[in-house]
Amino acid sequence: MQTNNKVFTFCFKPLVILAAFLLLRPVSLYSQDAAAGQKLFKNNCAACHTLTDAKLVGPGLKDVASKVPQPAEEWLIKWIKNSQALVKSGDSYAVKIFEEYNKSVMPSQALSDDEIKSILAYIANPEAVGGGAAKPKEAAKPADSTAPAASNPNTTLYFLLGLIILFLILIGVLSGVKKSMQRMVNNQAGLPEPEPVTYNWDYCKHWLRNNKKIVAVVLILLSGYLSKAAWDGMMGIGVYQGYAPEQPIFFSHKIHAGENGISCVYCHSGVEKSKISNVPSANVCMNCHKGIQEGTVTGKTEIAKIYKALDYDPDKQTYGPNPQPIKWVKVHQLPEHAYYNHAQHVTVGKIECQTCHGPVEKMDTLRQFSPLTMGWCVDCHRKTEVKMAGNPYYDKMHEELKKTYGNKPITVSMMGGIECGKCHY
Repeated sequence: MQTNNKVFTFCFKPLVILAAFLLLRPVSLYSQDAAAGQKLFKNNCAACHTLTDAKLVGPGLKDVASKVPQPAEEWLIKWIKNSQALVKSGDSYAVKIFEEYNKSVMPSQALSDDEIKSILAYIANPEAVGGGAAKPKEAAKPADSTAPAASNPNTTLYFLLGLIILFLILIGVLSGVKKSMQRMVNNQAGLPEPEPVTYNWDYCKHWLRNNKKIVAVVLILLSGYLSKAAWDGMMGIGVYQGYAPEQPIFFSHKIHAGENGISCVYCHSGVEKSKISNVPSANVCMNCHKGIQEGTVTGKTEIAKIYKALDYDPDKQTYGPNPQPIKWVKVHQLPEHAYYNHAQHVTVGKIECQTCHGPVEKMDTLRQFSPLTMGWCVDCHRKTEVKMAGNPYYDKMHEELKKTYGNKPITVSMMGGIECGKCHY
């Protein structure tokens, strides 16, 4: 018995250990392979394939191992390395894919077998390395974290109303004290009780004539408040600071410009060369959303509206004959008599978008951040120093301004930036 145990220990135990190592080895390497596969997938596959069932240039790769001929790994390695050769060999599944995708050929990939296996490991379980498709949250529009808080009631109005109420209470109290003292004096002097006062228009006129100082103070306060209210009302005409209209398609600048880091100029390409900041066409949206068919917040709901506007079928990846314009609601509106040039400010002046539009990268719903009044523009021109260093647009002008201002910082106002004709001509 002891001899048998020694034989087992000497001969079979190493084999058992080796077998256990080989069985466990794929498990221990899985996450490592998937992590390497994630990088390889992004560099070689993501431009044409998604990790879901959604089609892009090629088919979606979800559960691809169960769809292709078996053994799947062997077939996929052949397909990825040289799809043309597999089609020419007459492989029925390869020919089917070739025909289904309009006889477009998948380019041969210069990948080793191990690299392809890593990609397949990642496709099989992208969540293992945090690369899975984001699950859409409830399709509700999020609250805008940068939206202005609900405006407080007019504190001046409430202050004046409080003073008036306090003043009326004080009048009532003093009137009662006056009557009580009059009764005491009459009792001591043996005089009859004073007749009760009837409050009518004659009494009011009598009171006003005998309390001219109080009346004057009330009238001054009331006139001051009404004048201030009228002034604020007139100054607010055409000022829509905080305006945040609901758009036909919910578009979150916070997700696109903030979390995804998309440059403002990618969509609003006109700001660098044009007077206006153009609203991007839906075709610009499709540069990304031909492949990204689910949003992280609203799921498929809002992206489907882009497809509808373009009459686009995401399954067939074809455009129909009935596209419709998207009726975006304009947020920032300057008066027609005011001239403003985006290119002058963005390209020449090197002004950041946030200077006028606020922290757009934090806004879910775009809103007007600045008042956009003439006073606001003039104040900015008086304070903003012109960025002349390394800006050939200003070379000659800078030399001329130095003769007048020396080495002082040059603001826009020093260059005629507050002359009426600059904006009104």
